[in-house]
Amino acid sequence: MERIRTPTGDARVVVAPAVDPVLTLVLGHGAGGGIEARDLVALAAALPERGVTVVRLEQPWRVAGRKVAGPPATLDRAWVAALAALDIGGPLVVGGRSAGARVACRTAVEVGAIGCVALAFPLHPPGRPERTRLDELVGAGVPTLVLQGERDAFGGPDAFPRTRGSYDVVALPGADHSFRVTKPHDHGATLAALAARAGDWLLALVG
Repeated sequence: MERIRTPTGDARVVVAPAVDPVLTLVLGHGAGGGIEARDLVALAAALPERGVTVVRLEQPWRVAGRKVAGPPATLDRAWVAALAALDIGGPLVVGGRSAGARVACRTAVEVGAIGCVALAFPLHPPGRPERTRLDELVGAGVPTLVLQGERDAFGGPDAFPRTRGSYDVVALPGADHSFRVTKPHDHGATLAALAARAGDWLLALVG
């Protein structure tokens, strides 16, 4: 675990290196948890053997022990500074879950990413579909993969228009915003499917 100074405090990264890397995927966490989130851990465990180095980046507010995330501009500033300090060779893809996906989308072009992986993208607050955040997703400016649970209260897969932007949406059957599933779906199989779909998309991105 490595600490990185940013203008808003120290960030922290955990790296799962690929033996023969073809790209690096940097992942941020959500506003309600850290880099130990089940989907981030699943990607870090599964993707290195497919040539993807996975870096999980913990925001300074979380490192400092605060319970509430800062405003979007503060999160973006810390994220951009931390990525600039990382020694990334080869193609870079950014991503994250929930609020971390929003950060990744908003800054993808600025950090030089070739793609973005959005896990449980919070399309709108629960019960408030009129407060859409679609512009952040469409505005990523790079090819984007959205992995979304069918029961996500922040917007299920069918809530994403298929005619706007350069993004693909993959539905995870029975999964909620945290990718917890109901029977007859299996938790482990859902995370394995998530990692497999992400890996396929990433490798196709670099040809």
